[in-house]
Amino acid sequence: MKTLKKNGHIKALKCRECGREYPPAKIHACEECFGPLEVIYNIDSINISKPVIETRSKTLWRYRELLPLEDEKKIVDLGAGFTPLQECKRLAETLRVKKLYIKNDTVNPTGSFKDRPATVAISKSLEFGFRAVGCASTGNLAAATAAHAALAGLPCYVFIPSNTERGKVLQAAAYGAKIVAVKGTYDDANRLAAQAAYEFDWGIVNINVRPYYVEGSKTIVFEICEQLGWRAPENIIIPVGSGALLCAIWRGLKQFRELELINGFKTRLIGAQPEGCSPIVKAFKDNSEDIFPVEKPETIARSLAIGDPGDGVYALRAIKESGGLAEYATDEEIIEGMRLLAKTEGIFAEPAGGVTIAVLKKLIESGDIGKDEEVVCCITGSGFKSLEIFSADAASIIEVEPNFNSLKNLARLGGVM
Repeated sequence: MKTLKKNGHIKALKCRECGREYPPAKIHACEECFGPLEVIYNIDSINISKPVIETRSKTLWRYRELLPLEDEKKIVDLGAGFTPLQECKRLAETLRVKKLYIKNDTVNPTGSFKDRPATVAISKSLEFGFRAVGCASTGNLAAATAAHAALAGLPCYVFIPSNTERGKVLQAAAYGAKIVAVKGTYDDANRLAAQAAYEFDWGIVNINVRPYYVEGSKTIVFEICEQLGWRAPENIIIPVGSGALLCAIWRGLKQFRELELINGFKTRLIGAQPEGCSPIVKAFKDNSEDIFPVEKPETIARSLAIGDPGDGVYALRAIKESGGLAEYATDEEIIEGMRLLAKTEGIFAEPAGGVTIAVLKKLIESGDIGKDEEVVCCITGSGFKSLEIFSADAASIIEVEPNFNSLKNLARLGGVM
C-alpha cells in the first residue's frame, strides 16, 4: 500500500433523485426517498494540471484528486488502469470507418475493467473499517474484488448466479474468495448479497459501498481523453449491464470539462447490450423514460445479463443527453464480433466486447455512425475467461504426422504455404 497525503476534495454524498446531501459516510441510499447517492467534489479546491498528471505513475490513481478516498494510506493498488488506447487500422478498414480506437481493458490485473471500481471500493472499505468485503457479480467483479481483498488482507465473499462462466468462478476462488453460487439470476444474487451486507456489516462493494465504488469506473474516460491528447472523442461505444460504467463515463467527461482538462466535448454515448438482456436498448427504441426489467436474461454475454439494471434510468438519460444511441446484438453477432476483433487486431475479448464490436458494425452499416467519424470502443474483459462459448469443432485445428512430408502434402491440398 502506498503512503500518500490526505484528499480533502470530497464535499458530500448527494441523492440522485431528491438532491439531499449527506456527509461522505458509510451510507449508500437516501434516507428520504431511498434514491442512490453519488459523490460530490469541491471542484474549486482541486488544483491539478496536465503536466502534473503526466508525471505520475501509470495507474488510475494518477487522477486521485477525483477519487473518493480521504486517507490515501489506505490505497490498495494492483496497478489497475492506464490501459492502452489502441488505434485499430485493420478493423477500421474492414468496417469502413475513418478513425477507430479500442480502449483495451482486458490487460488490467484480473483481466477486466472491474479492477477500476474494485481498487477504489476495497480501499474505501479499509478506510471505513469493514472487517470483510464482497460483491454480487456476473463474474468479472468477483475476480477483481477477490484479488484486491487478498492484497488488503480482508476476507471476501462473492455472490454469483450458479450459471456463471467456470473460468471466472475459478479465478475468484484462486484469490481466496468464498464463492456463494445462487440458484437464480444475477438479481437474485444481488438481493442475497444486500441482505448479507446489512446483517453482517460486510462491505459489499457494489451495494453498500456503491457510491464510492462507481467512481473508479470513470477513470476509463479520463485516460481516453489524456491518450487522445487531452480531448474527448466523437463517439464512445460502451457495453451496458447495470449502466454504471456508462453513467461514470458521462460524469467523468463533465468533471474533466469543469477542471478545464479538456476544452468541452460533444461526445455521443452509445450503449450496447445483448439482445437477450437489453432493457435499456428497448426503452431507448420505444422512446420510454422507464426501464422494464428482463425477468430471465438469455445471452452468451453473461457479464451483461443484468435484467434489472440499477443505473438503467440514469444511463438512458445520459445517452439521450449526449445525443447518443442504444443498440443490441444477437448471440451470433456477438461471436462474430469477438472473432473479428481477434483476427484483425489481436485482441481477444469476452462476449461483452463482442457486443461492442457487433453494435459498431451495425451502426456503421445503418449510417448512424458516419464513415468519416471517430469512434472509441470500450473492450472491458478478456476472452480467456469465456472460452467455453467457442466450440472446439469450430477452431481451425489441422492435424499432421510428425514429419515434413505430411506437412508438405497438407500444404498442397489446403494452400497453407
